[in-house]
Amino acid sequence: MKIIDLRSDTVTHPTDEMRQAMFEAKVGDDVYGEDPTVNTLEEMAARMMNKEAAVFTASGTMSNLLSVLAQTSRGDEIIVGSEAHMFWYEVGGVSAVGGVMVHTVPNDPDGQMDLAVIEAAIRGKNIHFPPSTLLCLENTHNRCGGAVLSAEYTAAAGRLAHAHNMRLHVDGARIFNAAVALGIPASVIVSGADSVSFCISKGLSAPIGSLLCGDRPFVDRARKWRKMVGGGMRQVGVIAAAGVVALNTMVDRLAEDHENARRLADGLRRISSCVVQGKVPSNIVMFELRPDVPVGAFLREAEARAVKLSPRGGQQFRAVTHRMVTSKDIDEALTRIEESVRASRD
Repeated sequence: MKIIDLRSDTVTHPTDEMRQAMFEAKVGDDVYGEDPTVNTLEEMAARMMNKEAAVFTASGTMSNLLSVLAQTSRGDEIIVGSEAHMFWYEVGGVSAVGGVMVHTVPNDPDGQMDLAVIEAAIRGKNIHFPPSTLLCLENTHNRCGGAVLSAEYTAAAGRLAHAHNMRLHVDGARIFNAAVALGIPASVIVSGADSVSFCISKGLSAPIGSLLCGDRPFVDRARKWRKMVGGGMRQVGVIAAAGVVALNTMVDRLAEDHENARRLADGLRRISSCVVQGKVPSNIVMFELRPDVPVGAFLREAEARAVKLSPRGGQQFRAVTHRMVTSKDIDEALTRIEESVRASRD
């Protein structure tokens, strides 16, 4: 029985082309700036985001941490969404490592934060207050069901931040999903941002890595912070080579994942015990089981039927489509999920 893994798009394996590129990669010492494959990947990333420079990091969490470290000082405050990945899933690194306070503003179901509420959260000059120096958005938005932020909203957030002498960072782990959903280049979406991070290890199917992009002085600072937190890597071109292939070949096919996510959501809606939460604009489906379905039993039954889902607390689950799940797999997963619901009640 084929395992249908819908926990995350991080479970994707590198393609054969990526593996060959990794085998043949030209390498050097990246800490010295001498790895030609890393340099190529960073140049590609900067060009695709229309930023001056980029730095290759081990993960999206590292990129987001570096973005804060390079744009704030100890005792500053950053503003993030209440449902932000940076707030929920990055181990409090900005506070533990950077000495930075986190001020949360409620996320709407569409992933946005009300700009008026953001402005009200910005600290005025007062001896009692930490200075607000960085506003962070997330696109697509993980906990808001893969919600896509528009270029217009992002630009307006950037104008607001800049009017208050703040900078804007976009956690764009899945920014290419947003670009495909909107039908515009990623660079247009983040044109108003001072920095943007994106992952190559999710829907783009590379095995490891993230890129952090911005102006050159910012990237130079981020590169030094990367060294301090242990992210200075040596002949890392063997990994970066897969990222080059990913950026060249894997962006447009994300539309298939979006179609499969909608197919999954439509099928879940036909299962009486499942309730799909909100719209499905990209590759993330959030759903919940009705209260009469015991979650623990459901998970055991789904696991026995080789379907892997991500529990989100209570009756809620997340399912993420990706390259290794076909439309046929979606149909099969729906059959197994329905069987699991029935069996969990027995």
